[in-house]
Amino acid sequence: MDKRNWLQAAVGGMVATDRRSPQTQVADQTIELRADLRVSEALAQRGHVSVVSFYRKVLLTGEVPTADDRQRAQAAVAGVPEVAGVVNELAVMPDSTLGQRSNDTYLTSKVKAGLLNANGVPGNSIKVVTERGTVYLMGRVTEREATRAADVARGQSGVGKVVKVFEVISEADLAKLQTK
Repeated sequence: MDKRNWLQAAVGGMVATDRRSPQTQVADQTIELRADLRVSEALAQRGHVSVVSFYRKVLLTGEVPTADDRQRAQAAVAGVPEVAGVVNELAVMPDSTLGQRSNDTYLTSKVKAGLLNANGVPGNSIKVVTERGTVYLMGRVTEREATRAADVARGQSGVGKVVKVFEVISEADLAKLQTK
């Protein structure tokens, strides 16, 4: 298999194991692009803001200089078409350092690997975001899966706190998703 076919197969496999429909995946990407642009415009490049959309729910993490900037960022994102909700975890404080961001990236990789290796956790259906040692978990999962995923994340050394930003579904709804 050449590189191009291998890449297509890998991406196809990831899409197939993601519980979001292809349309929802595209909507989330579009929301992220639009929201990021609106936050940049609203804050005039002040602060360090990360925008992540999963099932049209947007998580804002990072740092902003003032409480007013925090609210401005949230309002800018809430005005983006198709946004179902905004979880504003922006901290009013100086921007994180490159070292802190590198550590967060490392923690995210450890948590993702832990989720992919854990039994009873739909690793490819959970988005992991880490900011200042706090791990945010996003996705559409059952209560059982949410608890297991949070336990796996907490078990990684260096994780200070785990915040569940899940949409919790019933076991019956999960069964319906799996038969599609």
